[in-house]
This record gives sequence, C-alpha cells and structure tokens, in this order.
Amino acid sequence: MSEIEEREIIEKFEDFLKKFYFKELARVVEEGRTSVNINFKELEKFSVEIADLLLEEPMKTLELFKRSIDAIDLPFEESKEIEIRFFNLPESRMVAIKDIRSKHIGKLICIDGLVRQTSDVRPVSCLVTFECPACGTMIEQEQDERMIRQPFRCPNCGRKGKFKVIKRKFIDTQRIVLEESPETLEGGEQPRRISVFLRKDLVDPQIVKKTCPGSRVQVIGVVVEVPLPLKGGGESTRYDLMIEANNILPSEKEFEEIELTPEDEKEIRKLASDPKIYKKLRDSIAPTIYGYKIIKEAIALQLFGGVKKIMTDGTERRGDIHILLVGDPGVAKSQLLRYVSKLAPKARYVSGKGTTGAGLTAAVVRDEFVRGWSLEAGALVLANKSVVCIDEIDKMDKDDRVAMHEAMELQIVTISKANIQATLRCETTILAAANPKLGRFDPYQPIPEQIDIPPTLINRFDLIFTIQDKPRREIDEKIATHMLEIAKEPELKHPVIPPEMIKKYIAYAKRVCKPKLSDEAIKELKNFYATLRGKAVSAESEVKPIPISPRQLEALVRLAEASARVRLSNTVTRSDARRAIRLLRHCLSEVGIDYETGQFDIDRIVTGITTAQRSRIVTVKEIIAGLENKYKDSPIPITEIVEEAKSKGIEATKTEEVIDKMKRDGEIFEPKHGFIKRVIFR
Repeated sequence: MSEIEEREIIEKFEDFLKKFYFKELARVVEEGRTSVNINFKELEKFSVEIADLLLEEPMKTLELFKRSIDAIDLPFEESKEIEIRFFNLPESRMVAIKDIRSKHIGKLICIDGLVRQTSDVRPVSCLVTFECPACGTMIEQEQDERMIRQPFRCPNCGRKGKFKVIKRKFIDTQRIVLEESPETLEGGEQPRRISVFLRKDLVDPQIVKKTCPGSRVQVIGVVVEVPLPLKGGGESTRYDLMIEANNILPSEKEFEEIELTPEDEKEIRKLASDPKIYKKLRDSIAPTIYGYKIIKEAIALQLFGGVKKIMTDGTERRGDIHILLVGDPGVAKSQLLRYVSKLAPKARYVSGKGTTGAGLTAAVVRDEFVRGWSLEAGALVLANKSVVCIDEIDKMDKDDRVAMHEAMELQIVTISKANIQATLRCETTILAAANPKLGRFDPYQPIPEQIDIPPTLINRFDLIFTIQDKPRREIDEKIATHMLEIAKEPELKHPVIPPEMIKKYIAYAKRVCKPKLSDEAIKELKNFYATLRGKAVSAESEVKPIPISPRQLEALVRLAEASARVRLSNTVTRSDARRAIRLLRHCLSEVGIDYETGQFDIDRIVTGITTAQRSRIVTVKEIIAGLENKYKDSPIPITEIVEEAKSKGIEATKTEEVIDKMKRDGEIFEPKHGFIKRVIFR
C-alpha cells in the first residue's frame, strides 16, 4: 500500500466519521471512554473499497483509521487514545470455530461461542522509552513480543549496545478460551476451542463481568498464527491459531441484563394486571405437552423465583426454587426440561450418565499457556442466576451427586485442588427429573426406595411431583387428540404468551420486585404450618409422624414470593400464601402420605423410612434384646420373634421385613436357617 493510497484512506475515513459519528466521538471524549463502536454496514454503504480493505487487511487498515481520528478536531487531547470497534459484520465473515483455517490468517472474522476459561487481567508493556547512556537521547520503542525489544542503535550518536529503560507504557490484557455452542454441533463432534486475546478497553470491569465463564459472546477479531515452542528452543513449522479481538459482544444475557423498551414495560404491566395471568403463564409453558397444570404452574413460579435474603449475622437464605419430577417412562419429563432450558437465558440442560460432579460444579485443569492449573466452571456455575435442567438425575454416579448438596442449599461451590482454592457462586435454580427403579412409580413405597437418590439430596428439593401413566379413557382420548393434531399441523399450537415476552416479563419482575410478607400472608402460612405440626403432638411414649419440617416452611415462603412477583407486587398477600400452600399440599399428598396411618409424614421424603416403620423397627429391636437374655449366647429363633411381635400388634410379614432390613444393615446375621444373632462389635 503506497503513501498516496494510505492518505486517501485516511481522508475517506475522516469524512465518514465527520458525516456519521462526529457527535458520538464527541460524546465518547466527553464521557472519558476510550472506544467508539462503528456499524460495519454503514461503512460498507459509505465506501465498499474501504470496507473490503478492512476485512482483508485489518491490522494495517485499523492503524490508518486511528490516524484519521487524530485529524478530527475533537474537544480534548485524549481523543488520540480512542480505539475503533466494529460490529455487524457481513454473513460471509461469520465463521464457526471448527471451520477456521489458514486462509483466515490475517483476516477480520466473527465467531460465536461460550466462554470456558478466563485468565486474570494483567498489564503488558506496549511502549518502552530508553535512554542512550552516551548522549542522553530518549528513544521510544514499540513492543509486541514476550521479551522487551531494545533499540538496535541510537539514532543520534549511533551507539550500539544496552540502553537504560526510563519509562514503560502499559495496556491491560486478558486471554479467554471460547468454545463452540452445543447446538451448533453435528453427530458425535467434539466442541472446538480457540484462544481470544482482549486488550485495552475490552477488559474494562463492566465488559469482564459479561465475559465470565458460561457467557455466550460474539467476538470480532483478526486470526493470528502463533508458533508452537520446541524443546530445543527453535521455531516450529507448526502454528497455533488465536484471535486478536477487535470487539466482544454478549449474545446472551442474564434475566437482570435483558434490555426492555418502554413498550415492553407497558405490555408487561398490562399482563401483570390480568386476573388470568397465572393461567396464561401456565399454558405458555410447553404448550405442545397436554395437561400437567399444577406442574406447569410450579415451573412458572420457579422461573420467577423468591427473594434471596442476607441476614444480619451474615448467613444467607436462597430464593431459588428447586423442583424434582419423578415419573413413569414416556410421560414427557425430558420435553418439559428441554423447553425450560430454552426458555431461560444462560440455562443448561445435562443428562444422567453423561454428567459428572466436576461437570456440574467445577474442574481443575492443566493450562498450557500459564504453565499451571486453572479453574473451569461446570454447568451449575455457568448457569449462575439461571436454570439447570438435570435429566435422569438418578443415573448419575453416587460420588458425583455428592457435589450437588452444597450447590443446592448454600449456592456456592468450593474447590481445593492442586494450587487452587476457590469459592464460586452458583445461585442456580434446579429442575430435575428421575425414573423409578422398577419402571413404574409405586405410591405405597417411599420416594428414596424407588429412585436411586439419597434422602439428603431429595430433601433439598422444594417441590416433588410424581407423574403416573394411568389408563383413563376420557383423559387418554384428550391426550391422543392433542398429540395427533400437533403431529398433523405443528404450527397451530402457539404459547399464549410468546417465549421472548416471558423472558422480558421475568427479567422485569426480578429487577423491580422484592416482595415482602404481609401480616395476612404470615398468618396464613403460620396457621398451615402449626396446624399440621399440631397433629404430631402426643404423649411422649407414642411415636407420631412429623407432617412438615421448617425446610418446607421456607419453601412456602419462596413460592409465595414468586407468586407475588408474577403480579409485579412488592407485597405477598394471603392469596399468594394460599397458592404456595396448595402446591406444597399437592406434593405432600403424592409423596408424603403414610398409607398405613393416612397422615402426612415428612420422613417418607427426608429419611425414606416412615414413622410407622421406625416404630416397628424399635419394637422388634426391643424384642430381640429381651430374647437375648433368655437364649444367652445361643441363636434366637425367628418364629419366636414373630410370635412376640404379633402380641404387640405387628403383622408377621412386617416383622420379617424389619428382620431382613436389619440383616442388610449388618445389625444381625443368620448363623443357621431360621435363627438370628445380633452382631456385637468389640
């Protein structure tokens, strides 16, 4: 490119800026910002030649563009430091990470993906001022390599050798690793990754917040080659590819970051004032799936969420609502989860055997660039302030599920591995689905016995719904009609409220509403809690079931707050409390009723052993202890234990169940058929 051509480009771009961006530049300088965003399409309309030159020779062209800013008469001297950032590149420059090749080296392209890793922001010396020891001349030398590059000779006296460093000019830099989005993959492809280098204003704190691990971003930049180091110190013929970013734009936002126009706010307030808003929201969730009205209503409240509270003593109470679906195969659990994962921004969908504890929480991986260990966030951390849908949660390995306890209740993930000790936030809502061990759900068996999940984890879910596939003529005909009509004309079934409007609605509600309990709501919740608990009050000698625990009371508060948010109200009313009670009562009636006593028993969920079962176990143990005195060191006949238990009102089959359980737990053993002995540890 000749000097004449360079001068023409500078003049043309100067005209472009004066015509379209002079006011914007003046505003940038006035506000103290260091970059201006320019729409590539406008540049293309102004001059196709300059636009093409920018795409083909971006490094050189951007330098000329910066020189044209210097020629513009702007109010402050700081205008010389303004960077030019482009957006809205043509479709031909949108390149998938897996498709980047050597032909793209040195070209301006646009890529899209998920941020997987981020390094710390660190200063890099870009300009060093040297002093000649012989004549005192100051020499400025630009730096673009890892090691400081000294001047070859002094331009004044011609001296060669070492020069004294007087001053350094620094710029901030950061490296992020971008990975292909899962939905762009085909077949069994592995997602490809590429390193992106951010400099100067691209690492401002406000931008860094939007490029944390898990964020979906669009990067506009220049593909550069980096030689791979050899053990001997020479230069390899093989190169790695990286991106020198010109601009980085978030392509996915959290609920709180979704931009709303005045028209959007007006439409949202209109929806919130509709007395049928709960029904409309319920019918807008997975409209192609028939029925499940209560489950869909609960999911709608889950998306709105309760209010996180920080107590005066520093403890926190989560506002996120966790829901577990347990049901027969083929009842559309996975479809519900899939729909929710697409409805919420930053949401993640993971499934069963393909999920590990590290994949859910965080992993420590070896970093080739920093020559050490770095932290890589898992799904729960990546979906912070959003939703994680875990399908087939019962198929996860036992050791991997342990990692979820802390994340679900405390909403943090602590890592202490290698040289990394970190605490990551994961204020994440969990919607999970599981299948019963024997294929079909049995309402007469406790939940922990039917799904391979420990009771301690099940107890962390606020609501547990069961979905049973029971043949019912009238409902089956409606389901069949619904499914066949959709199969015939899929486009006919639309949500009552479009998904984009639901996102904006939830974003607005989370932003403006922090509901607090009213006296009427407190009274309603207190009466429900105290009345149920009051049924357990009895003589000390009698073992009574505990119908509800304080953990369920907290769940009621979260559900009631979410109900108030739907109406954009800052006050939780009695109707909100009743809605929360109705949902919890429905769940307890499905999974929390002891069918022997006909009463609510939270132990069916919390421990997997009902109070009636526990009472029988205590009685049988007392019988065995009493018979040990009679038989001394000899084995005790099982028939005698059964007869003794019968006299105390326990059926023979129930007694045998208790004995079998004690055998499995290692409390007793059977030295010969029909006789048992207690295991004594010395």
